[in-house]
Amino acid sequence: MNIQQEEHNNRGRFFLNENGEDRAEMIYSRASDEVIIIEHTEVDPSLKGQGVANLLLDRLVEWARENHLRILPLCPFAKVVMERKKDQYADVLALHGHA
Repeated sequence: MNIQQEEHNNRGRFFLNENGEDRAEMIYSRASDEVIIIEHTEVDPSLKGQGVANLLLDRLVEWARENHLRILPLCPFAKVVMERKKDQYADVLALHGHA
């Protein structure tokens, strides 16, 4: 699966586009030069159960690490995954008030 990224101004997304149609996306915004907020994740019902949301999160985290960014997961999906695997995400996880 080819996960792509686009960003305009202080908002961006990682997304999966198949045959010209967006099938999944993880939307983020920049809270500061160092912190991004994961706002929303959506996956087309036809892709449910295939780990697409996890792939979006993995790619976003990889990008955050490459760019020395911290992540504040407000999206319920990202929040649950990142809190459940705190050790795996400790280097990029931003805590409220600790940006």
